[in-house]
Amino acid sequence: MATGNSVEIVGGADSKFEAVDSEIKDRDASPVDDSGRVVSQKRQSLSNIFTIFATGFALISDGYQNNLMTMVNVLLKKEYPKEYTTTVSTRVSNALLVGEVIGQVVVGLTCDYLGRKFAIIATTLMIVIGGILATASHGVTIDGMFWMLTVSRGIVGFGAGGEYPASSTSASESANELTPKHRGPAFIMVTNFPLSFGGPFAVSIFLIVLMACNESHYSTVWRVCFGIGCIWPLSIFYFRIRMINSTLYRRGAIKKHVPYLLVLRYYWKSLIGTCGAWFLYDFVTFPNGVFSGTIISSVVTNGTVRQTAEWQLLLGAIALPGVFLGAFLCDRVGRKNVMMIGFSGYLVFGLIIGCAYKKITKIIPLFIIFYGLMQSSGNFGPGNMLGLLSSESYATGVRGTCYGISAAVGKAGAAIGTQAFQPIENNLGKHWTFIIAAICGVVGVAVTYFFVPDLSGEDLSIRDEKFRAYLVSKGWDGAMGEDDLRADADQGIPDEIAESAVTKGD
Repeated sequence: MATGNSVEIVGGADSKFEAVDSEIKDRDASPVDDSGRVVSQKRQSLSNIFTIFATGFALISDGYQNNLMTMVNVLLKKEYPKEYTTTVSTRVSNALLVGEVIGQVVVGLTCDYLGRKFAIIATTLMIVIGGILATASHGVTIDGMFWMLTVSRGIVGFGAGGEYPASSTSASESANELTPKHRGPAFIMVTNFPLSFGGPFAVSIFLIVLMACNESHYSTVWRVCFGIGCIWPLSIFYFRIRMINSTLYRRGAIKKHVPYLLVLRYYWKSLIGTCGAWFLYDFVTFPNGVFSGTIISSVVTNGTVRQTAEWQLLLGAIALPGVFLGAFLCDRVGRKNVMMIGFSGYLVFGLIIGCAYKKITKIIPLFIIFYGLMQSSGNFGPGNMLGLLSSESYATGVRGTCYGISAAVGKAGAAIGTQAFQPIENNLGKHWTFIIAAICGVVGVAVTYFFVPDLSGEDLSIRDEKFRAYLVSKGWDGAMGEDDLRADADQGIPDEIAESAVTKGD
């Protein structure tokens, strides 16, 4: 095997990786961006900072879009009691999910092949275009209007789904370059926190618009709410145009001859873990989010839309502390352990609500508290850890693809859960939706324990070198990186490191 420029290797496996990493950095001292300009360390650091903050602000808009239908479903049911049937409601709600599944897979591949920046700009435009069309939804008949709304929400979903792999991988790589020791908490605070905050944020905007319309003019309310959703991605569009792909990406991208079979052989166990756990998490959390307004309105006897929204706002607020607690404990307790604790919360609170549903719904504040705690445990564990683990488990060259596949399987679970939610309520009873959540919690613990990797917070470049060594050991002779930071696969990797990667695997 060719080893390229010689480098002295001393110490254990980690020191070997560090030596190779140092050699590559020295060799690539003057990188350039996609426009051919030399990238200084200061400019790269500034781009990383803006990328992290822009990611957080963008994902607020995704959280807003994900949760907007919670109250809009209640509103449309009151405005169109005959036309807005269960079938139509499910179709409109699922349109976003179907779009997200497609967007996560397509943009996941795109951000690996064409770069994080290209993918992020494309997803921003899709969210804005879909939001404008949703605001202007119209038809010759009411049913025609709902079909336009369905298609528009699908376009929004494509953009919002694409944000998961594009923005999250960018945030993880940028945080790794800025603050590697605190990458986990930093990643959570700019990904899952904005997504979770989108719930109470969407309800707050809804309440403001509803009060401005004197709790009437329902068509104006939901159209304005959809229109406001276009503002957030547009507000950071400039910063996204100015961003630079991370150094990790420019060194580790595989743009030709991606060895997908070897990727699958190397990461099969991790993929089962992240895909399976994400499916279970979204199967529970998404329908319970989308239909929580409907659940609350059925519990609040003779309640108004405003009262339902106020209880919904409290529910969303109770769910937020789990995000902060999970971020605080992810390095101290371990990512895998935190995720299992979170899934256990589904078991505890799901059984409490499900088994005592008739009694607990008579005391609305108590019901909201336990409902909020169940959602908070989801944010604490899988909500926080799935994105983090999916961004850390895979090498840079396939990070977007594997992240997108994991998130897409999760959204498939959300679509199935949303489709099955109301039939479960109608045929088994409302309490069974919470009992099934408890069952998913048990399965989630098992999937996490057996398949999810127990990661620390090591530098992502080390995992890139391990993956590259594995590919070389299997005969792959492609190239990694963009022109400015290109490293042939068989350069700079001593035999000892390749053997270590093959022996230890992932």
